[in-house]
Amino acid sequence: MPMVLLRFGLSTLLLVVGITCSSPRQAAAQTPVSIELVLAVDTSLSVNDIEFRLQMKGIAAALRSPDVINLIASYDGVAITLIQWAGWTNKENWLPWRRLKSRQSIEALARDIENIKRDRVGNLTGIGTAIEAGLYALANNQFIGRQMKIDISGDGISNIGIEPSEARLHAVAAGVTINGLAILLNDSGLDAYYAEHVITGPGAFVIKANDHGDFARAMRFKLLRELAPAVSRYEPQNRPKYSSCSHCETAAR
Repeated sequence: MPMVLLRFGLSTLLLVVGITCSSPRQAAAQTPVSIELVLAVDTSLSVNDIEFRLQMKGIAAALRSPDVINLIASYDGVAITLIQWAGWTNKENWLPWRRLKSRQSIEALARDIENIKRDRVGNLTGIGTAIEAGLYALANNQFIGRQMKIDISGDGISNIGIEPSEARLHAVAAGVTINGLAILLNDSGLDAYYAEHVITGPGAFVIKANDHGDFARAMRFKLLRELAPAVSRYEPQNRPKYSSCSHCETAAR
């Protein structure tokens, strides 16, 4: 299925399920890239300010590692955004999409992530909300990628909003892969929860971090696996239609 049609289907699906962050992207020239990747980072109450900063520094360090830089440089561009989520997510504070190719573009993104301001978006943990926000971000940007992925990282199970197992059905229908990074500090079985309820798509996986101090190592390993060349591309068929989604508005709050 051509990626233009896949992207149209993703935008249409999000309209049907009720995400109302803003009007859908109008038809316009789009920049082709190999991968579009949403980094969705937990900023709920269970993550204190020191731990949040460790996550940001960990992502920056992972991006700066030579093997990640070389992998990104081997592609025809990798587009990345970062969203913070908790009980909801505020799209006004999402990091603008960046096309990465050169070492300079990667360093600029790493620096901005390292210094990003924490967004206070509630105390609870809405993994389903994070997934649907990631889908919205993928459907509303200036890029068109051969692969679309959402990277969910967090330290607890979902306890508000749409269930992640329901939200990921929207990702399946749109051909979007979801991978997970489970921080085990508060729940030693969180990786199993992510595997059962969160991840989806061909080759989807969960990486474990023992705590927030271990985040940089886990993120580097995750990016290397996430950005590895795909053997084949997933092309969904028989997409389900959804008439309503009562919790989707949390993605736009």
